[in-house]
Amino acid sequence: MAWESLSVPRLEGVSQERFLQHLYPQRKPLVLEGIDLGACTSKWTVDYLSQVGGRKEVKIHVAAVAQMDFISKNFVYRTLPFDKLVQRAAEEKHEEFFISEDEKYYLRSLGDDPRKDVADIRKQFPLLEGDIKFPKFFKEEQFFSSVFRISSPGLQLWTHYDVMDNFLIQVTGKKRVVLFSPRDAQYLYLSGTKSEVLDIDNPDLAKYPLFSKARRYECSLKAGDVLFIPALWFHNVISEEFGVGVNIFWKHLPSECYDKTDTYGNKDPTAASRAAQILDRALKTLAELPEEYRDFYARRMVLHIQDKAYSKNFE
Repeated sequence: MAWESLSVPRLEGVSQERFLQHLYPQRKPLVLEGIDLGACTSKWTVDYLSQVGGRKEVKIHVAAVAQMDFISKNFVYRTLPFDKLVQRAAEEKHEEFFISEDEKYYLRSLGDDPRKDVADIRKQFPLLEGDIKFPKFFKEEQFFSSVFRISSPGLQLWTHYDVMDNFLIQVTGKKRVVLFSPRDAQYLYLSGTKSEVLDIDNPDLAKYPLFSKARRYECSLKAGDVLFIPALWFHNVISEEFGVGVNIFWKHLPSECYDKTDTYGNKDPTAASRAAQILDRALKTLAELPEEYRDFYARRMVLHIQDKAYSKNFE
């Protein structure tokens, strides 16, 4: 099925001033080219990463299929030495494997103690720190995490949103990224922060009929590209070949807005979580009414929410 997509704009040589004053306030995805990222884009080969990254054990996702589903958990968690992970992820077929010879690997780096520490490539992989420069397009005190990502060729991650702004730095390899506006959440069949629609290129429209209404934004990332993903924008990432990426997340809201126990950066802001709990209580109260009344007052509540909370300032 052919889908119409809007191309994510690509700009080269964007300065910090231009980004912060003119581009960032638009709250739309943007591919930045020509950013000084250091030597990583040329140095981080399979052999180099295997040698310098060392044998530190890392927790990884292993899947027998290319489309990974975080809702049904169609993958298993395993651990491998970092050098072994890099070597296996770069292979199409494996002599050593957990599930099958063509299984897919995905690393999302974690803090030293994931319950308390955020991921930061500079701390978990200090020998690689000197190779990469983070874009200086936000204040240092806003920094939240830097997440090392390694994907097998063909791997597709589930569509989801994050609650913080981030840069996806494509260090090596190529990715295709499909994004959806926060305004189209109603068409994405959400379960928490994730969409139930796995095959976004050939969805089951009998099961997900509204999905066709979601407007797609698309881009291809090559080594050295930096994709700005604003908070709440849904994104689906397909690794077209073996590649290494680093996500830089930062807090663009006041720190007190975020859940202090959140080390992954994917928990909803505390006010949003409280509102959801209040809504759940309201719905339980409505359940005390007969169906005709429950339906009527639920529709009135929806209209009230639209009137009081929906913004008219975004497309």
